[in-house]
Amino acid sequence: MIRTTDVLVIGAGAAGLMCAATAAARGLAVVVVDHARKAGKKILVSGGGRCNFTNMDVGPEHYLCANPHFVKSALARYSQWDFIALVSRYNIAYHEREHGRLFCDGSAKQIVNLLLNENQAAGSHVELNTEIKSVEQNEQGFLVTTGLDRIQCRHLVVATGGLSFPKLGATGFGYRIAKMFGHRVLPTRPGLVPLTLASDTEMALDKLSGISLPVRMGAEDGRRFTEDCLFTHRGLSGPAVLQTSNYWQHQQPVEVDLLPQAQIEAELQALRQSQPGLSLRRGLTRHLPRRLIDTLLASRVNLDGPIGQLTREQTDAVIQTLHHWRPVPNGSEGFDKAEVTLGGVDTSEISSKTMMSQKVKNLYFVGEVMDVTGWLGGYNFQWAWSSGYCCGQAMD
Repeated sequence: MIRTTDVLVIGAGAAGLMCAATAAARGLAVVVVDHARKAGKKILVSGGGRCNFTNMDVGPEHYLCANPHFVKSALARYSQWDFIALVSRYNIAYHEREHGRLFCDGSAKQIVNLLLNENQAAGSHVELNTEIKSVEQNEQGFLVTTGLDRIQCRHLVVATGGLSFPKLGATGFGYRIAKMFGHRVLPTRPGLVPLTLASDTEMALDKLSGISLPVRMGAEDGRRFTEDCLFTHRGLSGPAVLQTSNYWQHQQPVEVDLLPQAQIEAELQALRQSQPGLSLRRGLTRHLPRRLIDTLLASRVNLDGPIGQLTREQTDAVIQTLHHWRPVPNGSEGFDKAEVTLGGVDTSEISSKTMMSQKVKNLYFVGEVMDVTGWLGGYNFQWAWSSGYCCGQAMD
């Protein structure tokens, strides 16, 4: 049996549901299929279950893309203010956290329910637990074979996401569709992910595990993020680390200022005058946990010695370690712990206004499946809303 529809969206995540609701609201017949048992599974686990659904400050500078101008049109045509208005229309209470991040007061389920309600109201049909067997192009558009039937559509939207969170059902299916239709897929790797340190530092990491503190951190490209860093038994995590991971390249160091709000040289100079007999360890523990100080500095300076007797060389060692610590990660926690996927379908072959393929008419890509990756803080969801909306508006 073959049934027909104007639009078939593969993927019932943030971008797919947004696209489907937008297209259906314009009078198109829309079907959304997903192999998962629940819609919006990544939405449900995001933000600790509260969903960081957008940010108060969204711009192209918050995204990584081989084609840096690609995101401008969609973000301008459907901004954070548009989605905030939609959230408010559903009376979903939300609050702002640091760096303009917006979270639901209640549950992330509210965002999923909003999207499902928008689809239902517009007449879009969301079909879950449906496996795609094959995708073919024909004279009428596309013929998609599922585990249940065959669907003929004029417009096909690939909204399958990336490779992050495979336990939630993430696969490379969208990339396979892209390649099948002649699209380039740029190399993928985990993004917004904890970084691991070499095995010979495991003993030190065991001592540091659980320590969290504000730092200023970045990769070698010079970009810096002032956020919290969490030491784990395997390496480094926390917002500063996740942000940095998007820019970090294998075998390169990261640079960490462990005291971004202080100047340790001035602090030590003041203590030389006021308390010259105070031990260096006690002076530094006013700012940092003792475990961290002992681990990073015990082999470089005498922490029990009085501050008044510090040599220039010792002072420089303290400054370099605390303001310019340069560990070299040996990897990351991988896609299991990554919030997003870097790389994906090459945007140079996609219209920035409609999200339609420049190679195959009426084939579209939205959301994370493309080579567009946002910073931590609601930017990736905003890209899903923006790209999905613009795609839904473009189809006739």
